Amino acid sequence: MYRAFALYASQWGVDLSSDERIPELAERAYIDFDENGNILLEGKDVSKEIQAPEIAQLASELATLPYVRGKMVAMQRDIGKDGGVVLDGRDIGTVVFPDAELKIFLIANAKTRALRRKEELANAGNDISLEKLTKEIEERDKRDAERELSPLKKAADAIELDTSKLTIDEQVAKVVALARK
Repeated sequence: MYRAFALYASQWGVDLSSDERIPELAERAYIDFDENGNILLEGKDVSKEIQAPEIAQLASELATLPYVRGKMVAMQRDIGKDGGVVLDGRDIGTVVFPDAELKIFLIANAKTRALRRKEELANAGNDISLEKLTKEIEERDKRDAERELSPLKKAADAIELDTSKLTIDEQVAKVVALARK
């Protein structure tokens, strides 16, 4: 959702350092999901566009703004108000749904995450160096962990799952096993 909003803001040419339109844009942005879990912005599937590195970077920066966080958290809570959802995010278990019945804190080392991201971007036709991706991931993690508002941290009652050496199928199997348990 943060990436979808970052895409929306970038389409409006937002300047983070001085743009007073950000609260208005956060209020106006219509972000939703289709029945397949694809993210929709203004009714259009933007699942691929939000994977661009510059959108990920902008999303992390916008996420530090209280008004943007407030709007996104409200939207996330609305989506999950009836339960039965799986949500992914850096503050889902600590801020958005602190009383969720199952919280899984996924981790993987930065190099593994960069390799995965590189493959994802390559499949979308983008070629970025592994070193650059690793650095961007480390910087984002640091910024998100140190921000004042809703920092990235593991909830006390979350189960930590290191996915560094797991395939996607193995990750899914472990999460499903935890959910069944």
